[in-house]
Amino acid sequence: MTKCSLIPAHKVNGGMPILEGDSKRTISPYEFLPTWFFYTPVVLQSVFQGIYYRDFRLPLVANPSIKLSGMVGESKHDIMNLAGGLASMWIATYCVRKKDRSPIEQQLRAALEELKQRDIRFPLVAKPDLGCRGVGVKLLQSEDQLAEYIRSFPFEARFVLQEKAPYKAEAGVFYVRQPGQQKGEIFSITLKYSPSVVGDGRQTLKSLIESHPRAGKLRHLYLPRHQSILDWVPEADEEFQLAFAGSHSRGAIFRDGNQYITEALTRKLDLLLKDVKGYYYGRLDIKFDNLHDFMKGEKFTILELNGASSEAAHIWDRNASLRSIFSVLLKQYRLLYSIGAKQKKRGHRPPALRQLLAAWREEKQLTKEYPSTD
Repeated sequence: MTKCSLIPAHKVNGGMPILEGDSKRTISPYEFLPTWFFYTPVVLQSVFQGIYYRDFRLPLVANPSIKLSGMVGESKHDIMNLAGGLASMWIATYCVRKKDRSPIEQQLRAALEELKQRDIRFPLVAKPDLGCRGVGVKLLQSEDQLAEYIRSFPFEARFVLQEKAPYKAEAGVFYVRQPGQQKGEIFSITLKYSPSVVGDGRQTLKSLIESHPRAGKLRHLYLPRHQSILDWVPEADEEFQLAFAGSHSRGAIFRDGNQYITEALTRKLDLLLKDVKGYYYGRLDIKFDNLHDFMKGEKFTILELNGASSEAAHIWDRNASLRSIFSVLLKQYRLLYSIGAKQKKRGHRPPALRQLLAAWREEKQLTKEYPSTD
């Protein structure tokens, strides 16, 4: 088992391996290139895979219990609702609400009543039920903030209210299991660090962000988010978290954690995910107490289960080569087609491609209307 020094528990990223500061790169040179640049080879490979298997729709049935296998337009609630009694114990408690046209005060009272029934207390996490890449995710501290979240949410759309995990450390764990097999594999572990700056008692928050080796290069993400407090001067050694959502497109720091894959963690996920109906391929977003216990398959909670469109996000490590990024993406989609082909042989019928297009259009439109992300 790989051992390493961990960030102290009281820090923003407590329980995570200490971030190295010896690289010339502070961000990946490929991290913010357009999506088409990376996925054009994937699309070309998919054409050949579709010809080989005589069906281009196979990725849409890899996770047969999930709408479109989780490729697009899937509901977070519907996926988590597939969990049986055992798996549910490891998923952070949540409830789902739908924004309607009744008075906000009435919707707030109903939401608070359900939160009370499920013993979910502030602070809590609010996020769209249908969404991706951290869009619309906010940490809510009070009833007033919940009311504002409901007010800013699009009509007839659903949102998830989830307990804030008791842990600070976070990882994205990409899991794959072939149909008919009892054991799966962890394809990727991505360590997700919340970006932060440390005060010196003299500089303003704006100055700290602009002078930070990484944050300064991503000031376009952080400055608008903290516009109201940019003139604030943090105390000496006071750490300030710049982003909450664990998405690299929102400013989170991703590191390759594949060296921390263990047999114990893999077998634990085998046990839990066999209790999630029809789940074979995707990424789990997980909070954990500390890396050493996490590698043993202990002290963690699952925030979300993502499906077929999941990314092995360790490719956004600052030191990942372009060749390795393409290699990982192409391999994960070959696995996706392979699993889909086996599911089809087991009697699962792939949906029509027009359903995929309709779901993509719906998600794209909703994403434009969601609240801003923390």
